[in-house]
Amino acid sequence: MTSPTGDNAAGTVSGPAFDRRLTTPLVLGSILNPVNSSMIAVSLIPIGLAFGAPPSETVWLVSGLYLATAVGQPVVGRLVDTFGPRRLYLAATTLVGLAGLLGALAPSLGVLVGARVLLGLGTCAGYPAAMSLLRSEARRTGQHSPGGVLTVLSIANQTTGVIGPSVGGLLVGLAGWRAIFAVNVPLSIACLVLGSLRLPREMPPPAADADTDAGTAEGLDVPGMALFAAMLTTLLLFVMAPSGARWFLPVLATACAVGLVVRELRVPDPFLDLRVLVGNAPLLRTYARQTLCYTATYAFMYGYTQWLEDSRGYSASQAGAVLLPTFGTAVVVSLLTGRHPELRGKLVAGSLALTATCLLLLVADAASPLGLLVVVGVLCGVTQGLVGLANQNALYLQADPSRMGSSAGLLRTFMYLGAIAASAAVAAAFPRRASSAGLHHLTVVMLACSVLLLLASLVDRSLGRARVAAAQA
Repeated sequence: MTSPTGDNAAGTVSGPAFDRRLTTPLVLGSILNPVNSSMIAVSLIPIGLAFGAPPSETVWLVSGLYLATAVGQPVVGRLVDTFGPRRLYLAATTLVGLAGLLGALAPSLGVLVGARVLLGLGTCAGYPAAMSLLRSEARRTGQHSPGGVLTVLSIANQTTGVIGPSVGGLLVGLAGWRAIFAVNVPLSIACLVLGSLRLPREMPPPAADADTDAGTAEGLDVPGMALFAAMLTTLLLFVMAPSGARWFLPVLATACAVGLVVRELRVPDPFLDLRVLVGNAPLLRTYARQTLCYTATYAFMYGYTQWLEDSRGYSASQAGAVLLPTFGTAVVVSLLTGRHPELRGKLVAGSLALTATCLLLLVADAASPLGLLVVVGVLCGVTQGLVGLANQNALYLQADPSRMGSSAGLLRTFMYLGAIAASAAVAAAFPRRASSAGLHHLTVVMLACSVLLLLASLVDRSLGRARVAAAQA
């Protein structure tokens, strides 16, 4: 436990120190979402066999969680901004445990999809709560990035998403696919215990001031939240299964979007402060890069693992083992670059590594040597270790501190917009089985995203200014 005052690198007293007791619950809560997002990758084939469902149906296990998360992250983030992180953290992690138990006992694919939706909602609070508490500690201690914990949080989130398939493969190999749901029960209990003991009971939300009702239910823009949820839900339902017969979904999404804009421009304390958001071009570009990156990387995670199992004949645990180089590389790259303030360089290098990954996948087939598969994993690990980390650090510098929770939630929303687009692309590429031809079609989508990500990183001049600001803070 740290003392009320802390020492700087030179050993002189510099003021209050970051409360490092917060680190474990913040990291554990924030990784619940990426670990549940990625563990399912190696379980889709076994679950499909158990329920007699093709990939076009089991993909809803992916899309259901992402839909709930994409809608829920900014909503829960705004609740964190309003009420503080502790209550939201504890309530949401309780829901994670209940959803894990439901999934472990699910008698049908429909119930299993429902459990995944609940998991998506339950894992929404960890990351916004962590970012909000980091901002609070930064104000309390006078440190820009308290104790380097922002880097620890970034590394934990990036690498957990990569190790998820390997952990999932191990759990499936040891106890079957239901284990990837059951593991949420002890994780939830750990979050509840650590959160109850270590998270501050009272933290005045940064949005609170004399002119608003922040911190109370009266200060919430519930109609704005409802319009946002309806807009995103109808839009994503259409994107996940586009067809002429579902023409009404984009129409409803457009109507909700118009209503949301009108609503948010009229209320004094909107759910989405559109004036500030539209005026913050660097932050909007960060959101766009997040979508491009995760469309490609989640297409790789779900498409590549299914291809390894279906076309290469690997078991779930073997497919997870093949992805271990991705995890190892992501960890090493994140550790080596995490504290460096450079943003554009990380994004460009990550984009180039993603492009190289796609070029190798275009020539991969069922007879490709294991060495090629290892190189593919290493290159994707470089992307995982650089791009998400750079985008999160950019958001921390670019977002309004009073809306850090909702801004962080939106970063996750844009990440899962990419994930939903990726799951739709996987379903289209693998209508019946994960063939090599389907993998190549999927890779074309990934390659387009990687090229756009590279261009977006090269032309964004604000990244250089953000690097300077980080270095000076």
